[in-house]
Amino acid sequence: MEPDVNEAPKRRALVVDDYEDISEMLATLLRHEGFEVETASSAGEALDKFVSGDFCLVLSDLGMPGMNGYELARKLRRLPECKRVVLIAVTGFSIYGDRDRALEAGFDDVVLKPVGERTLLRTIERLQKRK
Repeated sequence: MEPDVNEAPKRRALVVDDYEDISEMLATLLRHEGFEVETASSAGEALDKFVSGDFCLVLSDLGMPGMNGYELARKLRRLPECKRVVLIAVTGFSIYGDRDRALEAGFDDVVLKPVGERTLLRTIERLQKRK
């Protein structure tokens, strides 16, 4: 069976946060917007899922035990399949320099918690158009 050329490409997202309620809230929002979503509760789990998936978007917390979000972004950006993926840090960190540090690590943008639905969706749309 040949694929339907009129079918929209799959939009797959990976949400990474060590707090399940936050990752599920973000996953629900993305599913409502038509994404297929997987969640991970650690950066290590996220790396495993990313390699076996075909994601166009990764939302990740920065402050997680073990490997943090900065390290995750650096490792993801080294993967050839991550070159066109939108990486957004979703974080409660708002100390001077955190945004710059996140961008230097490979994130495309930073959204602060508590996450505003419209702000996040506009950010995703803007960045996906650029990629």
